[in-house]
Amino acid sequence: MNREKLLAKARNNPRGLRFPEVCALAEAFGFQLIRQRGSHRMFARRGVPIHPNLQPDKNGMAKGYQVRDLLKLIDEYGE
Repeated sequence: MNREKLLAKARNNPRGLRFPEVCALAEAFGFQLIRQRGSHRMFARRGVPIHPNLQPDKNGMAKGYQVRDLLKLIDEYGE
């Protein structure tokens, strides 16, 4: 799925993204995986002081509040 479709899907239903999709969305907007401990994945991007921490829910879906936090960072820092 391309970046714009993933972004639209996330905006439409943050709780409806699978965990691999939210990780792909983060990477599509320049975030890089910097650390993984267990199921927690921490991403970073140059110029963004906040490092989003993503983890799957028990059902393999992304956690809605983490998707919303990532969307805020994308909106605030753009490309």
